Amino acid sequence: MSILSLALCVALQAAQDPTSDRWSSILEYSGDNREQLEEAIGRIEGAQLEGLEFLLNNMSADDLTSLSADFLVEHVSYAYRAWREAPWSSDIPADYFFENVLPYASINERRDAWRADFYKRFKPLVQNASSPSEAAAILNQKMFDMVNVRYSTERPKADQSPYESMEAGLASCTGLSVLLIDACRAVGVPARFVGVPSWSDDSGNHSWVEIWDDGWHFTGAAEPTGSELDKAWFSGRASNARANSEKYGIFAVSFVKTSQRLPMVWKPDADDVYAVDVTHRYTVAPEIIPDGFVRVRFQALTLGTGGRLALPVSVRPAGPRSVLDSYKTEALFEGVTKDERFDANDYLAAYLPKDESFIVTAIVDGTHVIARVSTREPEQLVRFEIPKLVDAAEAKLIAEESWAAHEAQLREQQMTEMAAQVLTDGEHAMPFWYSVNGKKPRGGRSLWISMHGGGGAPADVNDQQWENQKKLYDIPEGVYVVPRAPTNTWNMWHAPHIDSLFDLLIQNMIVFEDVNPNRVYLIGYSAGGDGVYQLAPRMADRFAAAGMMAGHPNDARPDSLRNLAFTLHVGGDDVAYDRNRVAADWKSELAELGKADTGGYDHWAEIHVGKGHWMEGEDAAALPWMAKRIRNTRPKRVVWLQSSRTHKRFYWLAVAKPAAQSRVVVERDGQDIRIVEATGVDRLSIRLDDSMLDLDQPVRVIQGGKVLFKDILPRRRSVIEKTLEERGDPDGIYCAELTIELDG
Repeated sequence: MSILSLALCVALQAAQDPTSDRWSSILEYSGDNREQLEEAIGRIEGAQLEGLEFLLNNMSADDLTSLSADFLVEHVSYAYRAWREAPWSSDIPADYFFENVLPYASINERRDAWRADFYKRFKPLVQNASSPSEAAAILNQKMFDMVNVRYSTERPKADQSPYESMEAGLASCTGLSVLLIDACRAVGVPARFVGVPSWSDDSGNHSWVEIWDDGWHFTGAAEPTGSELDKAWFSGRASNARANSEKYGIFAVSFVKTSQRLPMVWKPDADDVYAVDVTHRYTVAPEIIPDGFVRVRFQALTLGTGGRLALPVSVRPAGPRSVLDSYKTEALFEGVTKDERFDANDYLAAYLPKDESFIVTAIVDGTHVIARVSTREPEQLVRFEIPKLVDAAEAKLIAEESWAAHEAQLREQQMTEMAAQVLTDGEHAMPFWYSVNGKKPRGGRSLWISMHGGGGAPADVNDQQWENQKKLYDIPEGVYVVPRAPTNTWNMWHAPHIDSLFDLLIQNMIVFEDVNPNRVYLIGYSAGGDGVYQLAPRMADRFAAAGMMAGHPNDARPDSLRNLAFTLHVGGDDVAYDRNRVAADWKSELAELGKADTGGYDHWAEIHVGKGHWMEGEDAAALPWMAKRIRNTRPKRVVWLQSSRTHKRFYWLAVAKPAAQSRVVVERDGQDIRIVEATGVDRLSIRLDDSMLDLDQPVRVIQGGKVLFKDILPRRRSVIEKTLEERGDPDGIYCAELTIELDG
């Protein structure tokens, strides 16, 4: 946020009270004096402060850091002036003014100070117009000749600003649309950018303009159809668009942030321009309500905030005696309500028989919310208001209930495989042997996953190594599991399927052998040590400690071991594959990482002097060292470096599209989450619960000194169930989630 813009934002409240000590906050951030700030605010009339606040609250981070206070002040002043002077202003709801007249930009175009200039240029053209539709039609017919701009594929670029198009004299459909929208807004006509990334036959894309006049109407920019709207050459092609498709859908830009990005062909990776899906208005024929029926619309809103939600809805005839009777009949209608990705006038709707009673059910986080409706009126709206927050006690209860259900389901699903002691993942089968040792401690047994040596060798050699591993270590307490590698390849313990199989193995042992999920340990010898080198960093959040014996890391890196206790043991004379030298390198590197990161990289590295590949049992000293460690699922700092085998989740972080070699470093301090580093990641999900911070207070996410998010995060059943389903880990459940767009 630029300094003056930040000062103006703070001053929105302070301006009403010149004695307020908020001025000290303004001056703390500003290089200007109080008189300069008062002068800037003074140029905004009191009623217009709301418009300035709207822009500051919704503009992009780039705009906040680059636009000046003078730009915003002039923009807001002329926007209100045009709206106030327009004869149709009383017919335009305030929300439509804020979202479709006041904004200074449509897409990612260069930010030009066009507002005052366009008001003076185009206001005379529409001075006799009596409606937004008439004004928009006049502008579309006359303004392009006035500014000498025409359509051409030879234009300098697609996403031109108004003045870039006027300087070039040429523009694409995108540039023409931006120019017409700004002209409309300059004279008080609500307008917005609309586009389809690709026609359904993959023959290209197109952009056009919608204007508001008691409903949305469309027109092609520089493609006037006389005084009429809702006619264009592309109407037929638009009718074949596909809703819920980022490639074939039709999207209208929203200055207010939504969960839907605008797919921009000219900038395909951009995700800072928001949109709503308006495909339905171009693909649905005019509605004709059948005789004897009424139209019922359905909407789900977050209680208090009014945000629209996507919820499954079903309609059944009301039962003769009770609601339960209704569920004995087949649903007459089923659908999903529209959330913020869709146009505000896009409702889920059904035609129901007139003068009858129905039960309407919406499913919220697995819970049924019921409403009754009688179809006596020709148009009805059934609105579900969903509470925003689950409290801490409810979240804990939901987590306990969800775990109990998951445990019962997994027990039923895995009973056969556990009895056979063979786990499968697609075409790969992993036999395993295990023993249960000692008295079970309070909280559950420990689990030791022990990987045998061998590798790229005949099956009988690896079978013998498997047998040897069963007797290699003595575990006084816990479940000692020795799996047989599914393959006989050199990378048998770090091929991609191993992660999934070990995930399932841990889940099963938690359920069937009452293993404590925070006392799971990974060990391996020789080729099994290779596996520890690889698996420990990429699955660090699964284990309490890892012990590498006589292996080689290949391309593994230790960065992600920040919160996992790691011990390595190699014979000083184990020269094959440079095991001894590479182990010494890791010893030094772990020491350096720990020195630079206080509280991280707990390790013990031992190069056993005079020992070769077989260390004669000296490596067993690692086990009691490991047994003292307990997994920390919610560390204060997370370092996540992805390997070639990527994961979508790591501790309390997640990504939807993981990328090899991407790196994220995140810290939390009280209510603040700080993105310290983010390479190769555009969007990051942060999972939280009440043990980490106060979810009843605002949470801040900060990157590079910029506040990317500040609000209360709701606890949600859906997050609890999702984070449990991902791992089957009772201590890996979170109740709140935020997905943040990272500042590149």
